[in-house]
Amino acid sequence: MAPVAATTTKTSGMQDSSLMQLMWLASPALPIGGFSYSECLEAAVNAELVTTEQEASDWLVEQLHTTLARADLAVIAQAIAAWRAADHARIDELNAWVLQTRESSELRAQAEQMGRSLLEWLRNHTTATPSQIDVLATQQPTYPLAFALAASATAAPLRDCLLAYAFGWAENMMQAAIKSVPLGQSAGQRILSALTANIPAAIDHAITLNDDSRQAFSPMLAILSSQHEVQYSRLFRS
Repeated sequence: MAPVAATTTKTSGMQDSSLMQLMWLASPALPIGGFSYSECLEAAVNAELVTTEQEASDWLVEQLHTTLARADLAVIAQAIAAWRAADHARIDELNAWVLQTRESSELRAQAEQMGRSLLEWLRNHTTATPSQIDVLATQQPTYPLAFALAASATAAPLRDCLLAYAFGWAENMMQAAIKSVPLGQSAGQRILSALTANIPAAIDHAITLNDDSRQAFSPMLAILSSQHEVQYSRLFRS
């Protein structure tokens, strides 16, 4: 029997490794291009729907609950389970759903570009096997499914994986608000504080969703995204 101290140290080391892998995946420095997208926030600013710090905060909190929780977070929760069970048919099904529910060319292009970039990152990393990467590489990989693959290879609990994804999204969107409204750094930190306060509830909701209750119905974002495609002056790709 292994000594208790040795077992505890090994378990702690595994937890540390999983946590650091999730921090890495959530980092804005991850070379997948997340910083270049505003997910229609820039179009909302251009349409004067978002003009102040409070409006930006309210907009992003609403987006967290109505789009991220009901679509991407729900998909990732199901995809992590599928990756860990080696259910590749399920992976194909979920990836196809993401592609089919992106309601504009910009939003679809974002999902595809970030998905391809994360797969390329995984090829030079140690968390996913070449055969797992090939499951997505043979189709049009999307970011939620690629993130689920990267997260599933850690020993982290599902909830921690979703927290990492949501916080990474929140940081990118906060930076988009700072640049597009524009706002100062302190305002950005207050927005990030509001988002992090709402993330646990969004994840609680996402985990309860199944194929029949998961959805990506957000008509205002779809309209704004279409308008952004022809917007005269842009800082962001979506």
